[in-house]
Amino acid sequence: MKILHTADWHIGKKLHKHYLHEDFERFITWLLNCIQEHEVEVVLISGDVFDLANPSAEARRQYYLALKKLSNLNCKIMITGGNHDSPSMLDAPREILEALNVHIIGGMPQDPAHCLIPIRNKAGEVELVVVAIPFLRDSDLRAAEEGVSYDNRIEAIRKGIEAVFAQAAALCKQQFPGLPVIAMGHLYAAGIESSESERDIQIGNQAAFQASQFGDYFSYVALGHIHKPQRINAAIPAFYSGSPLPLSFSERKDEKRVLILDTEAGFEPQSIAVPAFRKLIKVSGTLDQIKAKLSLLSAEGELTNLIEVELLEEDFDARLINELDDLVTQFEKPGMEIVKHRASFKNQLRETGKLFDAHQKLEDLKPREVFAKMLEQHTYDAEIKAQVTRAFQEVLEQITNADPA
Repeated sequence: MKILHTADWHIGKKLHKHYLHEDFERFITWLLNCIQEHEVEVVLISGDVFDLANPSAEARRQYYLALKKLSNLNCKIMITGGNHDSPSMLDAPREILEALNVHIIGGMPQDPAHCLIPIRNKAGEVELVVVAIPFLRDSDLRAAEEGVSYDNRIEAIRKGIEAVFAQAAALCKQQFPGLPVIAMGHLYAAGIESSESERDIQIGNQAAFQASQFGDYFSYVALGHIHKPQRINAAIPAFYSGSPLPLSFSERKDEKRVLILDTEAGFEPQSIAVPAFRKLIKVSGTLDQIKAKLSLLSAEGELTNLIEVELLEEDFDARLINELDDLVTQFEKPGMEIVKHRASFKNQLRETGKLFDAHQKLEDLKPREVFAKMLEQHTYDAEIKAQVTRAFQEVLEQITNADPA
């Protein structure tokens, strides 16, 4: 039996206000071809189907259309909720989607046995079992108790996750003895590489789950939450498939993947690269360096390339910020768009309140005194300082003489 493991679709994601709808459409088209080419019978989606708990109408439309297209391939689809997903929103159409061979566990059910999904082969025999465990919230793991220390709470979460997986394993042993079992999970495991687009979970990721706590019963653990595809150091094959699309500029160098298991050959997955539909580019340096790098760029992929620009200079200079803004505004190159820019200065300006002695309060100072102190931090030449000072005096005069009405 062929099984495909994917996760972290984040439908409805915006990358610096730029929607990734087109990227997702192309991924689904590619995924359908991949499923047909490899004769996949089961698709596992391990959480974070949506980017928001209350997704937009367009995101929901893409989700249901994707499920319809996948179900047309006569493969069984299993979806678990992630920390970004609303359990009730995912679970609401469960009965209808089961008619399309789509099985959803949005939130942890009261009866853990409902997470056990037997998978039948073409002869109608149960060949393996999938334990579809969604993201486990605090309420799923422990009862709130007054007086519990911070360290104890972290340990309670770790032990709670371990107990859920152990209970699922015990139920499988009882109900499906001798059959291989695949567990799905959406969690943060210790010792992995993460990206800036992932939201911290369970006490800011401090309650990281130890891979050894999965035990040795499961044949494979299909994980979601971490966007970089990777294996974790467990006694059994346990993998993050990663997100199929780059969701932040920190993921721009990741090679996105889906994982395919062939149970006849074992439970070590084959890694299949997802094509890059657009390129994410980060350009940094001085203003002159940025200009040179931008001039050398050429468009790649089917969609508009997105660019992040970071100005790196030694000393603060407001003129450089204005020049950077102008550069971004005037940038025009086919198939390329700057979606974010920022400036960083090694020698940062001190906060206004720290420029004066401790006994001095800003409200007791005159505007010209505060302005003069701020101006001292700049390396402007005498002529520029004079121009800036005249401009400030004109603005101050207009404010002072303005009609209160």
